[in-house]
Amino acid sequence: MGLFKPTPEEKAAIQRMKDADRALHENSERERRAGIDYETPEYQRLNAAANEAAAKVPFRFGGPRKSR
Repeated sequence: MGLFKPTPEEKAAIQRMKDADRALHENSERERRAGIDYETPEYQRLNAAANEAAAKVPFRFGGPRKSR
């Protein structure tokens, strides 16, 4: 596709990252409203899934920056 346009695989990875991030934030908001102020197993599961999904997205498209 090119340097500035994501490939179809990258587009799919970007969408998975956004979906995982949305699920994490929705869960966090539900738990906050319920008065939960600690990391529940569900939060930890969703957080790990969001991090894993983000790791598959190139930095130029919103993924995490790689450590040296």
